[in-house]
Amino acid sequence: MVSSEQVETMIREGLPDAQVQVQDLTGTMDHYKVVVVSSQFEGKRLVQRHQLVYGALHQALSSDAIHALTMETYTPKDWAELGQA
Repeated sequence: MVSSEQVETMIREGLPDAQVQVQDLTGTMDHYKVVVVSSQFEGKRLVQRHQLVYGALHQALSSDAIHALTMETYTPKDWAELGQA
């Protein structure tokens, strides 16, 4: 199991400029929803953005510490357009 704080830390280590929101969906510390805003997503397709997040969480995912992951990925511009800035 991995805590929400650990998930956030791993993502921030992989994407240093990221704003990260983590939600434990089941209370079991293995099913998460993350919202990640990063300038590193600029010019990247959705699958490439997700690959960056998966890369940051590789260790937790490969060890089955995280069983399920839902994510939303945004550039800062996308996020601002949603009125979330």
